[in-house]
Amino acid sequence: MIVFMMYPWITMENVWQRHHPDATIKIIGVGNNSTSQHLATLSGHQGPVWQVAWAHPKFGSALASCSYDGKVIIWKEAQSEGGWDTTKIDQAHPVGVTSVSWAPSMAPGALVGSGVLEPVQKLASGGCDNTVKVWKLYNGNWKMDCFPALQMHSDWVRDVAWAPNLGLPKSTIASASQDGTVVIWTVAKEGDQWEGKVLKDFKTPVWRVSWSLTGNLLAVASGDNSITLWKEAVDGVWQEVTTIDQ
Repeated sequence: MIVFMMYPWITMENVWQRHHPDATIKIIGVGNNSTSQHLATLSGHQGPVWQVAWAHPKFGSALASCSYDGKVIIWKEAQSEGGWDTTKIDQAHPVGVTSVSWAPSMAPGALVGSGVLEPVQKLASGGCDNTVKVWKLYNGNWKMDCFPALQMHSDWVRDVAWAPNLGLPKSTIASASQDGTVVIWTVAKEGDQWEGKVLKDFKTPVWRVSWSLTGNLLAVASGDNSITLWKEAVDGVWQEVTTIDQ
């Protein structure tokens, strides 16, 4: 099943957060009887917050946010006193960051490799500079993990989505752009160069992309008020499965 977020709400373990044009993020706890409680207001951006994403629970209560101020901020709930520790990527996309997506918590190749592979914390981001960037946590600092930045779009990247990999070596990211295209970025294994392939030119801005839980279906929401579902064939060609008109 694919869940497509049409409004700026993301839920996880009965905790909601909403992004605001006042540059804050609000954390709201929701009880079983639908009662809600304000838990925290996170302040750190100097511009509108455009997207937020929870990390996998194995990394604790961790949240990534991105903003028009060009920053990506990773928030992690402190073990004591209810505060939130922050790590910033100050110039992620200097003219504005529109989207952020966590890599799968399972290390690439964990299913087929020998030995125990530690989970890797990575992020993908999209921005107003028309690029997609990949970031990796090194010794407590977030550093760019793709050189150069991934660039096949000719206008703002509106959304990025890192596909579940189920422990296989291949990693996949989908990006959607104002230019009307969706690009599928893949890397065969850690350390290789990312390669991009245009899924389709929709001839209208593409706002959101979202993967199914197994990573074999991609949902695309475009400016013509339709959602299309796509699946990769054995020969590597992406085929449209169905269209959902709004």
